[in-house]
Formats: sequence, C-alpha cells, structure tokens
Amino acid sequence: MAEFNTHILVCGGTGCKASQSDLLKANLNARIAEHGLQDQVQVLHTGCFGFCEKGPIVKIQPDNTFYVSVEPKDANEIVDEHLVKGRKVERLLYKDPKTKEKVGDSKHMDFYKKQVRIALRNCGFINPENIDEYIGHDGYAALGKCLEIYRPAEVIDLIKKSSLRGRGGGGFPTGLKWEITHNVAGDEKYVVCNADEGDPGAFMDRSILEGDPHTVIEAMAICGYCIGASKGLVYIRAEYPLAIKRLKTALTQAREYGLLGTEILGSDFSFEIEIRYGAGAFVCGEETALIHSMEGKRGEPTFKPPFPSESGYMGKPTNVNNVETFANIPPIINKGPEWFSSIGTEKSKGTKVFALAGKINNVGLIEVPMGTTLREVIYDIGGGIKDGKKFKAVQTGGPSGGCLTTAFLDTPIDYDNLIAAGSMMGSGGMIVMDEDDCMVSIAKFYLEFTLDESCGKCTPCRIGNKRLHEILVKITEGKGNREDIDKLRMLSHVIKDSSLCGLGQTSPNPVLSTLDNFLNEYEAHVDHKSCPAGQCKALMQYVIDEEKCTGCTLCFRNCPVGAISGEKRSPHYIDQKLCIKCGVCFEKCKFDAISIV
Repeated sequence: MAEFNTHILVCGGTGCKASQSDLLKANLNARIAEHGLQDQVQVLHTGCFGFCEKGPIVKIQPDNTFYVSVEPKDANEIVDEHLVKGRKVERLLYKDPKTKEKVGDSKHMDFYKKQVRIALRNCGFINPENIDEYIGHDGYAALGKCLEIYRPAEVIDLIKKSSLRGRGGGGFPTGLKWEITHNVAGDEKYVVCNADEGDPGAFMDRSILEGDPHTVIEAMAICGYCIGASKGLVYIRAEYPLAIKRLKTALTQAREYGLLGTEILGSDFSFEIEIRYGAGAFVCGEETALIHSMEGKRGEPTFKPPFPSESGYMGKPTNVNNVETFANIPPIINKGPEWFSSIGTEKSKGTKVFALAGKINNVGLIEVPMGTTLREVIYDIGGGIKDGKKFKAVQTGGPSGGCLTTAFLDTPIDYDNLIAAGSMMGSGGMIVMDEDDCMVSIAKFYLEFTLDESCGKCTPCRIGNKRLHEILVKITEGKGNREDIDKLRMLSHVIKDSSLCGLGQTSPNPVLSTLDNFLNEYEAHVDHKSCPAGQCKALMQYVIDEEKCTGCTLCFRNCPVGAISGEKRSPHYIDQKLCIKCGVCFEKCKFDAISIV
C-alpha cells in the first residue's frame, strides 16, 4: 500500500457534488498523474465541511490549506502551484470580509473559531466510505468498550450522567429514554434511527449520514446492547440518495469487519440494521407516525401513551432517536460523561448542530456549544446579513418554531431559553431574515408548508390550519380587518391545545411569534392596506417619478401586459388596473425612476 505524504480532501457533500466536486476530484487526479505524483498524493472525497456558502471546498493536508469556491478548472493550478512549486494559490484562499486579508487555513476563519464539533467531528476529515479511516479516529472503540467493560445498565448510566437530550426537537433526556426501554419486558425490541429530516432549509442529519455514517451505526449498536435489542432500523427519506448510498456502504463494511451480525467482537451480543425508506412526509418525523410508515401503514400519529418504548414497531418496545442524537453517543462513551456535560448550559449540555440559511453571508452547517448566543451565530459565525441589509428576524425550529427579533439576539441558545422567547430548538433549522422580508408573508409561507404536510387525521390541524391560512391570505391581499388579527390569535391557541401530535401543536408558532413581535406589520396590512416590506403583491404599486423619467421607453418595451404608456422623451405612466406587479419595469429602469409604494 502506498505511503501518501499529502492528502487532498475534496468536499463530497450533496451541495458541493451539485457544484461539480466529482469533476474537480477527477481533474486533480488527472493532473497529479501527469506529474507522476500518484504514489505521493491521495485525493479523497469527504463529508460536508459545513462552509456551504463557499463550496466546493478543498483542504490540503498536512499543511491545512483551505481553498474555497474551487471549480474543476482550478485543479491544474492547485497541483502545479501548491503541490509542485510549493506556493499557495492566493486567489482561492478565503478572504476575511472584515480585515480584507486572505486566510490560509480554517482554524483562523471566524466561521469555525466558535464552533465545537462533536456530532460533526469526522465530517470533512475522513473518507466516509472507508471504515479504516473511521476506526483510525476512535471508531467502534466505544462499542468495544461497552461490550468488554460495561453492563447495559452501566452504559445507560453514563448517558444519563452526560445529560444528553434528544436532538430531534423534543429534547427528552436520552439516557432516560434508553432506561425506560431497557426496563420494559419484551421478547423482541428495536432500535430506530429517525433520519426523516423534513424542515425547510434543514440538512443536519443528511450531512452526518453523508460524512460519517459509521458513527450512527456504532451508536445504534450500543443502544441495542443497552436496551436488549438485536435489530435496528434506519428510517430515511428516499430524497437522500447520497446519504443512502454511503450508509449502505458503511453497513456492508461493518458486517465484513464483524461489527454487525452475530457475536459482535467475540461477545454474545448480536445486532443487525436495515434501511427503511420514507416518502418525504414531514409528519413522519413524529415517532409514532414514523413507526406506522415503517409498518406499511399511513404515516399518521397516535395518542400516547403507550409510548414507543412500551409498544412501538410491530407492537414491541422500541427506542427512537434521531441521527444527531446517535452521533453524540460514541464520544460520550470514549471521553466520559463529565467531559460532555462540561460543555453547554445548566439544563442543556453539549453542542447543537444548526443549518444556518437565509439572508446570511455564511450559509452552512455549524455546531456550537449550547449557550452560544444568537448574535454570535448570526454575526460572528454567520458573517452578518447579506448586502449590508438590516437584520429583522431569525426563525429557529423550522416551521414549528418562531420568529425572533433583535431583542432576542443576546439570548443563549438552549431548549428552555428558546421556548421562553416564543420559539424552539427544533431539529436545528435556523433561517435568517432581513428588512426586505414581510413577516405576515413569512407566517403564511410556513403555514402553507404545514397544510401540505399535515396528515389530516385530527380536525384542529386539518381544518384549523386551513382557516388560519385563509385569514393570512385575506390580510396579505388587503382584505383583512382588526377582527381577523384577533381571530388569528384565538384560533392559534385552540389548534395548539387540541391537536393530536407535535405538528399541529406547534404549527401556529410562526403566526403567534410574528403577532407578538411584528404586530405593527399586521396592523399596516389591515389598517393601511400596505406592506411595509413591499413583498405582498396585492398591496404593491409600481409608480413612475415624472421628474426622474427620461422617456427612454425601456419600461414600456419590456412590460409584458402593456400597462405602461407614454411618448418618447416624455414621462411615462403605469396603469394600475393592468399592472400585474411582475417587477420587470423596476428591474429594467436605468434612472431609478420607478419605485414601489
């Protein structure tokens, strides 16, 4: 086997692969071969580096050079300059927006400085399709330690002492859930990994499975050992082909190494894992709906109790955790519960992975200690708001969360603080909005998602959310009144109190949080029939300033419906009855003569 002295790590996550990182890798290998360096330099695909805004990413080891926005055509220059001549390609280095200086490695980038990677510890550092690399980073050491040293109850005690809480949204203590399932008698038990990630803008679980699938396999085996289960099931949405491919590869490798199957590592413990596919239903993120889907039934939730720990898959005791929760298990076993619990806040230990998206400069996947403030995430790690715009709100917790204003920027992120602020942690979606976003429209957008994803089983969610949406449509079209605002609030509370599952119980959160924090925007829509952000088309008007208009006819020639009239070199006029508010005139005008009112 060749002894490589240089490794080129190319991001192989879904986002970078969509930006031709496969071709980039091929071009690098071809150029390396031309120079006869194939026995010295190895090019590898890794999982997501997290810095999605600047992908594709290329990292060169051992000097830790970090190249951003690399295109396939840049491969020759990287090989010729960096590998052959020993000179960094300056134009591909990250440019700090504050200092305007080039940064040579990720350790000195603001995006990474405040991050602490536990669940994402191997993503971007190892080849996810090579089990040897995972083993070289303490992989399966935790499983071996559990089977050799600890009894099941002792492992559960370690997880309880770590104070790890479920990362899927509910925040239930993981060790306690394992203990409950362990204590329930059953001739057969199951371990289920919930990889049905459905929040808009969320890609945490997908990235872990793409970049470090073995950590989930190892954790599921540990859970199986603890609760007395011999079978695990990964429920993953079929829209994640790369994650599925790498998970299948990892499962095959684990079986070949004797880390899955019968008598694992010479013990009397046997464990196997199967993959089950979801059709992309958001409601199947709820554990009882997920279980029904795996059983071939409609993905609908049921009343609890009984909880899955007592009666889950096929009526047997079942432990359900999401991908990120499982990814924290091996490090806790290897480094100890005290190490893990030393990170975070009093009631929320460890770190949390967030998918940072929206009107933010550094879109990407981040992992920060619990207790990090929203301000640190948005302005330090996220690099602030795009195009110098003013921050308006951040939506945490996906469609089930709330929109928080500048008043909450110094709120430490943890389960209890976000709930107290009117939002929630959720699975980790975090969408940033700027001054151009209409918060009434934002509430309507999330409710549209809920309507599409509701299973329809219970009346409050099925009908109540439909009525909520109708009122919001009425308001954004300039047909609302003050009574409608009161109806929104009253109906939201009824839906929260009477819906069957978490989807319905949290669906009004975007409405309530925007009512609490942006009531003035609702009042502008109903009282003045205007949208302060200029986003609601029914309330918009494009008007031409006669003093600025030169009569160039550019707007006239581009209007698709003939709503603009006027003579050449004379001020033009927009007929509001004909205008469809497409914005073409606004985009084409070279003299800033057209404005939105």
